[in-house]
Amino acid sequence: MASYADRLHIQPQFHPNEHDRLGGILFGRLEHQLARWRPEQVTLEMGVKERGERSQRTVLECTIAGHPKLVATSTEQDIDRAAAQVRDELWHQIDRIATKQAVRKH
Repeated sequence: MASYADRLHIQPQFHPNEHDRLGGILFGRLEHQLARWRPEQVTLEMGVKERGERSQRTVLECTIAGHPKLVATSTEQDIDRAAAQVRDELWHQIDRIATKQAVRKH
């Protein structure tokens, strides 16, 4: 059975030795929010643009079947802190989707 972590694609700008740590940062909190959908309904992609530059930007994109793409970004230079920021922003965006769905059902 697939897991949400299996649905995460980490772009090559991240070093292979960072992948497990990044997954740990993301899924500690996101998994609970994503549990409303089956893992195969979710696609996640994480990348970093202009790594090591002052203009560095970490991006976490999430596609959930039947919903518009969600995008969270961070300009934090520290990769772990940037991962936590994009995770928290994505968590809030998913929460808004869940709240809208709950309102429609009532």
